[in-house]
Amino acid sequence: MSNDTTAFPPPEVIVVRSKRVACDGGGGALGHPLVYMEMGDEDFVECGYCDRRFELAPDADHHGHETEFADPAANDPDSID
Repeated sequence: MSNDTTAFPPPEVIVVRSKRVACDGGGGALGHPLVYMEMGDEDFVECGYCDRRFELAPDADHHGHETEFADPAANDPDSID
């Protein structure tokens, strides 16, 4: 049996237009704390709680912040005080 976790696909892939995203696991009883993630030099990032994969749209401008409040969690990180 292999310990290679890359053999399993992410439970969900969410295409976003910003390298900075937020994830709350979809909210409700099945969610998790709201976390913000930065892709850095990559074109994707995976949530450490729920393993959702956020991928940068091919036509994204690579700047700014995600402003769509789409379920399950592409939230504007600057909206939190």
